[in-house]
Amino acid sequence: MGGSKVEKFRISVRSLVEFLLHSGDIDGGKGGMADKEAMQLGSRIHRKIQGSMGAGYRPEVSLKAEIVKETFTLFVEGRADGILEQDGRITVDEIKGVYRSLDTMEKPDLLHLAQAKCYAAIYGSEQKLDVISVQMTYCNLETEEIRRFVQEFSVKELKSWFDELTEQYCKWCEMQVKWKTCRQESIHACVFPFPYREGQKQLAAAVYRTIAHRKKLFIQAPTGVGKTISTVFPTVKAVGENLGEKIFYLTAKTVTRTVAEEAFSVLKGKGLRYKVLTLTAKEKICPLEEAKCNPIECPYAKGHYDRVNEAVFEMLNETEVFDREAIWKQSEKWKVCPYEMTLDLAMWVDAVICDYNYVFDPNARLKRFFGDNIKGEYLFLIDEAHNLVERGREMYSASLCKERFLEIRRLLKSKSRKISRTLEKCNRVLLEWKRECEDYQIRKNISELILPLMNLCGELEDFLEEEPDEEVHEKLLEFYFEVSKFLNIYDLVDDHYVIYTYYAPDGSFLVRLYCVDTSANIQKCLDKANAAVFFSATLLPVQYYISLLSEAKDDYAIYARSPFDPKKRAVLIGTDVSSRYTRRGQEEYMRIAAYIKQTVMQKKGNYLAFFPSYRMLQDVMACTGPQLDTSIRCICQTSGMTEEEREAFLHEFEQKRKEDEGLLGFCVMGGIFGEGIDLKEDSLIGAIIVGTGIPQICREREILKQYYDGRNEDGFAYAYRYPGMNKVLQSAGRVIRTAQDRGVVLLLDERFAKSEYRKMFPREWEECEYCSRSNVADKLGRFWELSEYED
Repeated sequence: MGGSKVEKFRISVRSLVEFLLHSGDIDGGKGGMADKEAMQLGSRIHRKIQGSMGAGYRPEVSLKAEIVKETFTLFVEGRADGILEQDGRITVDEIKGVYRSLDTMEKPDLLHLAQAKCYAAIYGSEQKLDVISVQMTYCNLETEEIRRFVQEFSVKELKSWFDELTEQYCKWCEMQVKWKTCRQESIHACVFPFPYREGQKQLAAAVYRTIAHRKKLFIQAPTGVGKTISTVFPTVKAVGENLGEKIFYLTAKTVTRTVAEEAFSVLKGKGLRYKVLTLTAKEKICPLEEAKCNPIECPYAKGHYDRVNEAVFEMLNETEVFDREAIWKQSEKWKVCPYEMTLDLAMWVDAVICDYNYVFDPNARLKRFFGDNIKGEYLFLIDEAHNLVERGREMYSASLCKERFLEIRRLLKSKSRKISRTLEKCNRVLLEWKRECEDYQIRKNISELILPLMNLCGELEDFLEEEPDEEVHEKLLEFYFEVSKFLNIYDLVDDHYVIYTYYAPDGSFLVRLYCVDTSANIQKCLDKANAAVFFSATLLPVQYYISLLSEAKDDYAIYARSPFDPKKRAVLIGTDVSSRYTRRGQEEYMRIAAYIKQTVMQKKGNYLAFFPSYRMLQDVMACTGPQLDTSIRCICQTSGMTEEEREAFLHEFEQKRKEDEGLLGFCVMGGIFGEGIDLKEDSLIGAIIVGTGIPQICREREILKQYYDGRNEDGFAYAYRYPGMNKVLQSAGRVIRTAQDRGVVLLLDERFAKSEYRKMFPREWEECEYCSRSNVADKLGRFWELSEYED
């Protein structure tokens, strides 16, 4: 939508047809399967068919219809696969590549036919024709067998049908025009809801300038700067100036989604009119105990598409609240799937708060916004952006296990000899690789596996259409998605990837497509938007994150200084202990325990001690407990804690205690209590961090190291030091959350004194001090005495 009085709406023919004509049930059987590989093969098939059609055939003909209304203009755009002029007859050709057997097709798919009829209506009207034919050309992607369905239409009849279709869509455009007028007026009147903290106004201005220049901004913003409201507010103001139309606030964790919701809520409390929707995972929003997306087992799936547009239209006109409770209520009223309805609502709201994977994951992204050849007036706000590096590596990587092929072959042995033979072809390739592999082996080329995998996908798709056994169907479907994801990722493989085979700890054999450098894949997603802002309290060193999250050469980076008094935080480095593997043992653990004891006894209160592993946590805790008196209570994070156990752990820190009592929590770095928890004021007065957070040596870390060494980069830093320090900074960030907080950060490892670690410290640690077991109590005593005096 533009900024003039007459708004402009654009929609593709395919999107128009799917939005208005998709009716019936939700059937989660295999919807969306093989999309990527079908498109890859389909493009080749399209070109082959188009090239065989002769001189009277024009391929890839762009078409556009313009529907002019009083307050807006709607452009319906698309590209016909071909226009055939032969013997005075005009035919619009629509080509579809499919895996299914063409022998069973009695007529073309209704949505496919509707798409072709739209092209025919537009072209026939432009050329002032009386009649025009529509040809649906289906091609089996495996066999290249072709089947055609041809039908002749009156152009007048098609035009009337097309006008009726677009008129249905125009009511949605009219609704948006009215809403945008209201929204823009409220944005212009909106002011920053709080007194600006030091540096906060400059931060907001930098975000606005970045959007205005259509660039990307990386923000290192310490806790307490107010980075959420400082990014949301200027982005909303940018929407008010028509610099973008829809905000995507992207997060890695549920807790940060809540913070984003609160920021928008604060602005709405000051008069902003803004429709904000939080996308919730299907499993969490489904009203059934188990999400089974088929009309037999789910009453919300049966007839969903017959009712959902009315449900969405009503909700958009009657409320500006799109939280989970409101979604459930509307879903219940109209008996539609709440998850699918949420996705439809996302098309029309002003801001979407969601997990990274809805934008970046090639197997989960919202295709209606981020599909191929789709670009929108989007603005990305990417919170806790340091998480996107490892999340991105996982999103853009894929593995296949040899043993799975044998398992599925046993399952289908008596059901399908054809699929069994293809499974055996795949297994033979993997078996040959297995014999060549001792631990793990880098492979330059795996093309010999890809063709049988693609054939397997087609065979499985046909089989799944007919398989009545629910248990077999479910196992096959799961396996299908594994193979399909692998093929999708294989299409992305380039020099940012390492392909290798390896043995898992259980002895199984796998082939892995490992995305070492995520920058190219993430950049493709960023290109869908006008601008993007990455922000985190631990985006150091910033060039490391820029190199992995973007390929652009002109990105901005800024450092937002902490507004809090540095005298209220003490950062001490214990130089006479180490967490190195060669130093670990009872003697070293007793030294660490002595540090912990002196820290928690110097001033009674709540402390968290972070360790590189559960094993070390338990060993040091065993040494620490006997040294503490009964006034200090110890609690411990355990592996696999339930949500209730996590809440109980945190609840202990929120309890009021006597002045002579304390609480000491033992946690692991990089775990659930090392990031995203908000313990303010006396809830936490100290963090004791044991070790540099360096990940354990493993296969993929070594592959990372070798990859970056090969590019003349510091491979050890990329694979180990930078990720480790991020966990350290996150753990330290649990202390000093507000201007009223006072606290200590104790870094226990002699390596923190080295320059390669010191240069990664945030600026607010500039006045850190060295200490030893002999003087740590004195230094802490002076800090607490002076900080209390300052109050």
